[in-house]
Amino acid sequence: MVAFGTSGLRGLVSELTDAVAFGHVVAFLQYLKDVGEFDAGGQVILGGDLRPSTPRLLRAAWAAVETAGGVPSFAGYLPSPALALAGFSRKVPSLMVTGSHIPFDRNGIKFNRPTGELMKSDEPGILERLPVLDSTLFDSDGGLRDAPQLPLPVEQWVTAYLRRYRDFFGEGSLTGLRLGVYQHSGVARDLLPQLLEALGAEVIALGRSDEFVALDTEALRPEDAALAKNWVEEYSLDALLTTDGDADRPMIADEQGAWWRGDVLGIIVAQALGVQSVVTPVSSNTALERTQAFERVSRTRIGSPFVIEAMQAEVDRGASSAGGYEANGGFLLGSALHQGDRVLAPLPTRDAFLPMLTVLAQAKQQDLPLSGLLSALPSRYTASNRLQEFPVARARECLDRFRTPDEAQNLGAFSDAFGEICGQAESMDLTDGIRVSFENGEIVHLRPSGNAPELRCYTEADSPERAQSILDAAMGVMAQWR
Repeated sequence: MVAFGTSGLRGLVSELTDAVAFGHVVAFLQYLKDVGEFDAGGQVILGGDLRPSTPRLLRAAWAAVETAGGVPSFAGYLPSPALALAGFSRKVPSLMVTGSHIPFDRNGIKFNRPTGELMKSDEPGILERLPVLDSTLFDSDGGLRDAPQLPLPVEQWVTAYLRRYRDFFGEGSLTGLRLGVYQHSGVARDLLPQLLEALGAEVIALGRSDEFVALDTEALRPEDAALAKNWVEEYSLDALLTTDGDADRPMIADEQGAWWRGDVLGIIVAQALGVQSVVTPVSSNTALERTQAFERVSRTRIGSPFVIEAMQAEVDRGASSAGGYEANGGFLLGSALHQGDRVLAPLPTRDAFLPMLTVLAQAKQQDLPLSGLLSALPSRYTASNRLQEFPVARARECLDRFRTPDEAQNLGAFSDAFGEICGQAESMDLTDGIRVSFENGEIVHLRPSGNAPELRCYTEADSPERAQSILDAAMGVMAQWR
């Protein structure tokens, strides 16, 4: 029940015991030792999100680092990209205890090598090194008997992360904007208002929660849509901002109270930053190619490791600038960006702050309402949702009917299942899940989640209403597969 997903180790809290976390951290550091990226006595930076189970798992990770011969340093409860920046800048391993956007009854660990995120190719090496644990260290439920107390956090890592964006965008870059921050239980709930105010914005903090709220930027709840419209109107906001639990996925609603899709946000950010080689997963909006604004566009499987790998290939190829984004809105920088005398160093990990700050600064610079930035994009719209508590094995079994060796048979089967919704299936992309283009230009993409027992659906059409209509109908078909 605990396994590597698209972005680290994930599992139910009841299964992700201290012993499981301890073993994986020891194996991670042993793997780094064997590949020459970690030595005994070396520093390992730890951080976490605000889930109820996170402090327990951090204590287990701390003990594991010491057992592996490392020196743990606690960065506190901070955004995942801030932790990654700390590790990358010091060239030391780091790990973040977080379940990101998934429900509070789950958690995970995101591992970073000294110079970048853990790649999918690293995972087998870690699993091969899982140790046989000393049973005297743990109780019958896998709890660590003598768990260490975490020290006060080293605040310099958060400070460096905030300074990164304050220096690049500049004081006063958001002056005149009235912004709401939906705080809920996100780890950035205090940092984001602090940074926005440092850039000159007026900030109104909203919706702080003592209970963990799982915000999935690709499957917004009806209450999230209602909150945005109500708060924007009530407080006369220019925008409403928030993030998922560990602040590597952004959510931004414009002055009309409409949440932006993450893949549309990514296009505008890439344009505003002057990125020439853009990498994004196959599930992202095809308006990216239709803009014809970039030298190269590369499509990958879903998950930051795949985006990073392709982004690095662009850098190695000699791209003038390389960046990437995911459909959830998280933006990654593969090369340094230059705007005047200001330089933004690479940060090849998913980040929520950069895309939100970029579009706000761009709207301010062009003297436009935030929604005005959308008008230049091709009219192409996406929608997404997921069926929860859908076992991954069952999801794969359902999709295998469309993955036979006979392509014509696969398209016929998909047309049989979804033809009443979109018509005749024309082509099929198996890069990640099953992404089908229909003769009318519409798209339905089905994929088991890499982080949780969920079957996800993405749709694309020429109007937001049609994309949502396709999604609703497709979800009805999928619901019958349980």
